[in-house]
Amino acid sequence: MTKGEMESVEVFTSEGKGRGLKAQKEFLPGDVIFAEPAYAAVVFDSLTHVVCHTCFKRQERLHRCGQCKFAHYCDRTCQRAGWLNHKNECSAIKKHGKAPTENIRLAARIMWKIEREGSGLSEGCLVSIDDLQNHVDNFGEEEKKELHADVQSFLEFWPSQSQQFGMQYISHVFGVISCNGFTLSDQRGLQAVGVGIFPNLCQVNHDCWPNCTVIFNNGNHEAVRSMFHTQMRIELRALSKISPGDELSVSYVDFLNVSEERRKQLKKQYYFDCACEHCKKQIKDDLMLAVKQGESKPSAETVKEVVQFSKDTLEKINKARIEGLYHEVVKMCRECLKKQEPVLGDTNIYLLRILSIASEVLSYLQMFEEAADYAKKMVDGYMKIYHPNNAQLGMAVMRAGVTHWHAGLIEAGHGLICKAYAILLITHGPSHPITKDLEVMRVQTEMELRMFQQNEFMYYKMREAALKNQKIQVMPEPSNETSPGLFHKKE
Repeated sequence: MTKGEMESVEVFTSEGKGRGLKAQKEFLPGDVIFAEPAYAAVVFDSLTHVVCHTCFKRQERLHRCGQCKFAHYCDRTCQRAGWLNHKNECSAIKKHGKAPTENIRLAARIMWKIEREGSGLSEGCLVSIDDLQNHVDNFGEEEKKELHADVQSFLEFWPSQSQQFGMQYISHVFGVISCNGFTLSDQRGLQAVGVGIFPNLCQVNHDCWPNCTVIFNNGNHEAVRSMFHTQMRIELRALSKISPGDELSVSYVDFLNVSEERRKQLKKQYYFDCACEHCKKQIKDDLMLAVKQGESKPSAETVKEVVQFSKDTLEKINKARIEGLYHEVVKMCRECLKKQEPVLGDTNIYLLRILSIASEVLSYLQMFEEAADYAKKMVDGYMKIYHPNNAQLGMAVMRAGVTHWHAGLIEAGHGLICKAYAILLITHGPSHPITKDLEVMRVQTEMELRMFQQNEFMYYKMREAALKNQKIQVMPEPSNETSPGLFHKKE
């Protein structure tokens, strides 16, 4: 993060929201407004042995710290780069006998950094850890119990020779983590793998239809001695034209929910009432709750029954996915779609959720033609609901394009991959691993499309070879997780 980057934004008091950030110059779609390394970050407890503790990339073989046997790294380069943050943690884990939970580890890393550098403004930071909101006063009884348990666990782990902090300050740090912990994803952006604190990002307020997006970039640690070396960071990117003086905003939650549900979620997780234009005017709610029109318009009672059936089915599907019963998931999706399609509109969120699950699981089961049909309907609905430069839309279009390619639908597949590439160039940028992967797919499908148009026989020969080489792959085994959200909330 450079000083110049932070001079392009300014902290100000946003009416009804408290502190916010506004632009000091014009930004165009795809521009990086600022990049920020983590103040502190940790890998989730369940993934500590498969994700690098420095760059957060998921790897098959990792080097383990020879002292604490807990931390894992891509290689010696990542291990050396992470030593400053791991040094105190390493000795504390050895003394404690085991590693504590992710929340305790993150709080400890924050306080070891404060011990090293003080609690004032760090280089490139617009606000200190002390000034971040903790919302402890808004915690419910259950959250207060969890906070008390975390503080006690922290005190048991924290070394006696380290700087000692008061109970109130320790509670403040845990409150900051609860409200401001940013979800870190793997290098493909598909799985949440950790949580970090980014003080400047914390100043960007929410809007359900934002003008910015936040992307996590794992960096390029392999090129440590070259001009291509980059560190792990978040990037705040413009989604639309931003003029000097405009407030910068991101969405804390997925837009694919009616305004009432989004407001409930925001109130529960972030303790504020959303007053954005889309919530106040319930913009796009009609699309998300759409039903069939015309002579076949269903009765209100029929709609209610189908919606309830959809909710019940989604719960059953979640259980089946956890157990890996994917053929059962497909069966439930087909049954639900049979009931939904004569009643719900093409943009209804319950229909889109089932279509999304069906296309993903069928792709995994290599039933590509049926998966492609569902993926196309899902993308058509998403395009009418999401912001045209939404990152989740781009990822969904990319998956649909890959599914069509596997189904042998080369023209539709190439078209979808080109659409996804245009979106991800703005949301992720040309140097992000996902965009680079997509560029390879785009070039490959363009070449195949030309071959198909010129000589079908040669095309199928080439396609067979490409499949053997696995140039393009579907997603791995379906996960029960949704796409990584912006901020991490402890379950």
